[in-house]
Amino acid sequence: MDWLTEPFSYDFMQRALAAGVLAVLTTSVVGTWVILRGLAFMGDALAHGVLPGIAVAILLDIHPMIGAAVAAVVMVGAISLVHRTTRLSEDTAIGLLFVGMLALGVIIISRSGSFAVDLVAILFGDVLGTSTGDLVVQGVAAGLALVGVALFYRPLLVLCFNEQKAATLGLRPRLAHLVMMGLITLAVVSSFQAVGALLVFGLLIAPPATAVLLARRVPTVMVVAAALGVGEVGAGLLLSYYLDTAAGATMSALAVVVFFVVLALTRGVARAKQRAQPAAGDSLG
Repeated sequence: MDWLTEPFSYDFMQRALAAGVLAVLTTSVVGTWVILRGLAFMGDALAHGVLPGIAVAILLDIHPMIGAAVAAVVMVGAISLVHRTTRLSEDTAIGLLFVGMLALGVIIISRSGSFAVDLVAILFGDVLGTSTGDLVVQGVAAGLALVGVALFYRPLLVLCFNEQKAATLGLRPRLAHLVMMGLITLAVVSSFQAVGALLVFGLLIAPPATAVLLARRVPTVMVVAAALGVGEVGAGLLLSYYLDTAAGATMSALAVVVFFVVLALTRGVARAKQRAQPAAGDSLG
């Protein structure tokens, strides 16, 4: 079992594991609402849209999460403004801001002296370079996400399935939508340090999407997604250690691979049941 424990005997690997677990706890809980509400494009756009904020923060020598948070708030506000003041759909607004913010981030980074290094670090993260301070920030973010979901569980649940019913029940769907946007922003901003702005989307979508294939109740989906995510983080770090690959990319890629493996297995089981039912009916007849 040395092959399993040896990599985690190093302090940087232990911090990387803790960072990945905290990231996936946040993204799994929040990502469940992203899947149910159909906001995958928004999540992807936010994961890319924080780039200019991170770039400015690096150039000003302040914490990247501060810049990411500001950029995310600006992007969500701009999307809402375009959608509400024009006849354009929300998808169009998201697409415009997606491209615009990403391009602005690359332009800002290109003005620095280490363009390639900065861009790779921002896009793909540096989970192996996680500090104790980063873990504290991620822990606070994970706690806030759990508290927010617990407090607004019913409004968020009804919003995901029937926005008109949410309004009829007095659950204030607009407020619930803003809370959901805040949770997505929190998940993206707090997790990009571990897996990068480009790959955080993988952990935000893949574990919850896999969990939806295996569970029906929303709380169960969240628990299953978190369990899957923790396993994928640990296995991804082991693979990256022995294969000498990028840790963040390996974790995200593994999460997507697991989704397709579970999809194939569940479809196989469903087809087997369909074939067995007529056969059982014939034998009873």
